[in-house]
Amino acid sequence: MDRYTVISADCHAGADLLDYREYLDPRYRGEFDGWAKTFVNPFGDLSEPEAERNWNSDRRNAELDSDGIAGEVLFPNTVPPFFPQGSLAAPPPQTAGEFELRWAGLRAHNRWLADFCSLSPERRAGVGQILLGDLDQAVAEVAQIAKLRLRGGVLLPGVAPGTGIPALYAEHWEPLWVACEEAGVVVNHHGGNAGPSPTDGWDSSFAVWVYETHWFAHRALWHLILNGTLNRHPDLTLVFTEQGSGWIPATLESLDVATARYGRPNSAIARFAGSTAGSLPLKPSQYWARQCYVGASFLRPVECAQRHRIGIDRIMWGADYPHLEGTTPYTREALRHTFSDVPADEVAAMVGGNAAAVYGFGLRALAPLADRIGPTVAEVAEPLPVVPADASSTAFEPDPIRAW
Repeated sequence: MDRYTVISADCHAGADLLDYREYLDPRYRGEFDGWAKTFVNPFGDLSEPEAERNWNSDRRNAELDSDGIAGEVLFPNTVPPFFPQGSLAAPPPQTAGEFELRWAGLRAHNRWLADFCSLSPERRAGVGQILLGDLDQAVAEVAQIAKLRLRGGVLLPGVAPGTGIPALYAEHWEPLWVACEEAGVVVNHHGGNAGPSPTDGWDSSFAVWVYETHWFAHRALWHLILNGTLNRHPDLTLVFTEQGSGWIPATLESLDVATARYGRPNSAIARFAGSTAGSLPLKPSQYWARQCYVGASFLRPVECAQRHRIGIDRIMWGADYPHLEGTTPYTREALRHTFSDVPADEVAAMVGGNAAAVYGFGLRALAPLADRIGPTVAEVAEPLPVVPADASSTAFEPDPIRAW
């Protein structure tokens, strides 16, 4: 091995707003025309010339080539039809009519994404979207996502408190897990979409949201372990993306202790915990090792140091292109910063091999590209002496413990 095949397990893409029109069911196009005329994009970065990186296939590939990234998993980024903002963090719809229109918008995005991935099929794995307000529609769209060959799988929305939607641990969702397992689609849970929206207007609102948002996304792990979903569906694959990775070892240890207590005969706490969590045949850490992965966006050295506790075969590095906190245009430097003292076989797994296995990338198909653009093993092994002065990625943030 001379060069690494780098596959980012966390990138983002979406159409320019008006380009979604042709992907909408025709009955919604008239309403879309009226809505689009008055829509004001709340994201400055999506109204600037750089926004085209979300949908300009040639520019995107050229920038990824420059960064040494051969493949990418595509989560949403731009605003779909009838959404007030990007779908990952949009507040829930307030009426049945609004809910119907958002479904139309997400279906349009999924169709557009399939076409966008087809422009570079060997290097793109698109993640399709669903809503959870109607279980039957969600199950039907899972089948459609598989039919569209969006091999990135399905994006599982978070359930924020107060929405009236059953929590992910509810038995209500069993048909969804069955559908995902039977269709063979990966279930992805991305940070930023599971907690309350910072809409109360206080100065500290967004700071609190940023601090808490990862924790709300983490909840899906214990919800789907403690309710037996991962036990009942051993072929279900669950990925936690862009929500850090340092939390995983301590969380798994805590869950192992908790389930042991829940299963202890005559334990008082077991009476409160119910029968399912106390009768799981495997430890939560074993379900993690069997079925779960982390999309470890812009992995920092302090997180990489825990790789053996997380599981080297569970970690998938991510660039978060084209976001400001992502590693572009300093991906090569970010890889050196994090992996310079890590054995090459471990680096190869974390920066590409694991993602290839999870999302169905063909390493042979990517080989000619990786042989041309991939960072060399020697390059990554060279420690980074100085962080680029204009690097904005959180990959270069110092260890917070040492900083204090």
